[in-house]
Amino acid sequence: MSNMDPDAGMPVVHRWGGMQLLAAWQALSAQWAGKLKWLVAPSYGDVAFAVRSALAAGLSLVIAMAMELDSPQWAPLTVWVVAQSSRGESLSKARWRIAGTILGCCVAVGLIAAFPQSPALFFGVLACWIGLCCGMATFLEGYKAYGLVLTGFTSAIVATGAIMQPDQVFDIAMARGTYIVLGVVCEALLALLFMPGLQAHARARLKTRLESAQALVRKRVTCLVEGHPTTELDQSPLLGELTAAGSRIEYDALEAGGYGHMADHARAALAGLLVMLARAEGLATLKLLPASKVPTSIRKDERSIDEHVQACLTHRRGDHFRFRIRSRRHTLEAVENGVRACAGILVGWLLWEVTAWPAGPTFMSLLALVYGLLATRENPVVASAPFFRGAVWCVLVAGIYVTLVLPALSTPELLVLLLMVPMVIGGLAARNPATAGYAFSFNMFLPVLMGPNNQGRYDEVSFLNTALAFLGAVLVAGWTYRTVLPFRPDSHMQRTARWTSRQLRELASANNRVSVYQWLSGNADSLVRIVRNAQGIALPQRKAFARQQFSGMVSGMHVILLRELTLAPTTPRNVQQAFRAFLRHWEQDDGVVVTRQAAITARWLGRQVAQMPPQQQEIFDHALLSLQLLACAQPMELP
Repeated sequence: MSNMDPDAGMPVVHRWGGMQLLAAWQALSAQWAGKLKWLVAPSYGDVAFAVRSALAAGLSLVIAMAMELDSPQWAPLTVWVVAQSSRGESLSKARWRIAGTILGCCVAVGLIAAFPQSPALFFGVLACWIGLCCGMATFLEGYKAYGLVLTGFTSAIVATGAIMQPDQVFDIAMARGTYIVLGVVCEALLALLFMPGLQAHARARLKTRLESAQALVRKRVTCLVEGHPTTELDQSPLLGELTAAGSRIEYDALEAGGYGHMADHARAALAGLLVMLARAEGLATLKLLPASKVPTSIRKDERSIDEHVQACLTHRRGDHFRFRIRSRRHTLEAVENGVRACAGILVGWLLWEVTAWPAGPTFMSLLALVYGLLATRENPVVASAPFFRGAVWCVLVAGIYVTLVLPALSTPELLVLLLMVPMVIGGLAARNPATAGYAFSFNMFLPVLMGPNNQGRYDEVSFLNTALAFLGAVLVAGWTYRTVLPFRPDSHMQRTARWTSRQLRELASANNRVSVYQWLSGNADSLVRIVRNAQGIALPQRKAFARQQFSGMVSGMHVILLRELTLAPTTPRNVQQAFRAFLRHWEQDDGVVVTRQAAITARWLGRQVAQMPPQQQEIFDHALLSLQLLACAQPMELP
């Protein structure tokens, strides 16, 4: 009997139902196990980041309370703001955070002094200042943009905190600056303890990053040589890798000690990879791969890239190499970003003015802070939704601590010990892409909502007022981003296409100073950004945009090469005149005339090249290829 099936006597229907329930339970368990892998089976790097950041936040809170500071919760908020996956990011963000804080405190003192009894003027000027900071940040890259945005919301935090006591504005500004510096120092100290051998690891990581980018581009060039068909949308992952590598260079060089001109050579190597990719794409368009001349030009690019990679990884005395880039200016986006922030601050002030809300200063401070945090996001509309969900979780956890935990504690050390659990969980969530948006608000505002201090217990009524102000600030910010000039990928796509067409014509001007790398990197960044945010747009429209953008990248590179040859003193005079004539057509005429003129100029140049000395033939062979490609270029219209 022991070998008999225990379900043998069970009706078939019941057995079938039990098997279905078991299968459903197993599928559900597997699904949740996959979703919670970041929590139940995190990697070593994720655990190290979470524990390091949580300990730094706890240390800053203990020190702030030991120093009898009036608002110690701002110190751990700073830790979570500057805590990044890599030390280079943390150092860069901390540096710009300190600079932005100092400037913001000075502006806040000036605002309070200028408008002591004029709330309408005060908030009008404050809204314009925050809008200006958010708008100008659009023109900057990396954490420079964050530093400028930080200047705006620090001004709001200090100024609104001093509205009820304007005589104390200097003391409040000094206190806020102290919290920032304390948080930065604690995060830096724990990072040094958790990251031994930082410089060696950073150099190895930079080497791996550059070699990986080289391998990807070489693989793509090999596909072009072998004639494998691909679409322009297939280029976006590769361009995304190159764009991400370019944004990481500054942080890797900062971690590695930044000796010599490491970052300059690394940027030049990535520039060479973009040029090599665009050159191979153009040659493939002309069906010249694999021709006898093509491997020579691409091999020359590879040698130049290898030289820059070696110079990046080995310090050489007397190295004065410089390579700077200029970010693309999206003027309309900057104006829209500034108008949204300005409108949001004015709406918040009107809500406070109409309702006479006692928690109004807290609401305005948090509103400015939320705008500053979301303004640097690529798509604030998308980022605001997980930010709000993280804020709700933050309120729930903080409410449990305020009502159940804080009343039973008597020392800040015990509080920090008990806070380690939610802070470590929040740190793990910050490393998981699916939950990073939730952790963004949860980690920063958990200590703020709990409001620990030495003078008394944070009662439930104060907590509810602060929590309501926080959720209201997040909702108002999200509502503003959705209603006031909302970011729309389709309109941004159309605007970028028009901008590219206009700039493509202006490249032919002798006064234009856009380099090949600036042109390629700017277009690559736009293509990657739009493809990443345009999943809701119809596939034909996305393909048409990618085709136009990539065609413009390649054509622009060859126009710049022709412009530079025209200005070169070694170029023969008759060739200069022919190039100038073609560039005038490129700048002024439509696509049909331009392509016909490019073909005519190419045939004439081919006869001239045959009579040139061998030293000049290689240079003007490249110019001939450029003209032949421009003769094949067709204008693309978006559907």
